[in-house]
Amino acid sequence: MQSYNHPKLDIPKSAFEKILDWVGAFVFGGWVIYLLVTWNDLPAKVPGHYDGAGNITRMGSKWELIILPVIAGLLTIFMSFLEKHPEWHNYLNLNENNIEFQYKNSRMMLNVLKNIIVFLFAAISWNMIQVGRGKAESLGIWFLPVFLAAVFIPMIFFIVRSVRHK
Repeated sequence: MQSYNHPKLDIPKSAFEKILDWVGAFVFGGWVIYLLVTWNDLPAKVPGHYDGAGNITRMGSKWELIILPVIAGLLTIFMSFLEKHPEWHNYLNLNENNIEFQYKNSRMMLNVLKNIIVFLFAAISWNMIQVGRGKAESLGIWFLPVFLAAVFIPMIFFIVRSVRHK
């Protein structure tokens, strides 16, 4: 097995990354506050699972609503940690001429995906609360394609960008 020792570079976060982090933190905080504010108004059972068409396939305890912010919070912490160590990431075409670009690109991909996950998980949780309160019936057929596009389009964009920048 080959080991790679990429140099550690001190590259400050871009304004875009900082703004995304602030927006993500605001969404996460608002999500948790909304969950706390609506907690007493929720019925004992809320949607616990949806199928690919966005229909509810299982009802579960309202305590299951805590799972999504916990997962999003843990993923945010883990991905933020990885953002700080782009030298640990896996690269194609890494060389002395493009190392700073590749580090920034990889770090920005993690930042974008981290915040998209927070937004999407918050949307799922919000919908679960709306269904529980009788204000919605399902996620809707649009949610799975939007979810997949929101995750995969940025990944493809940053990977193509990385490959093109030799």
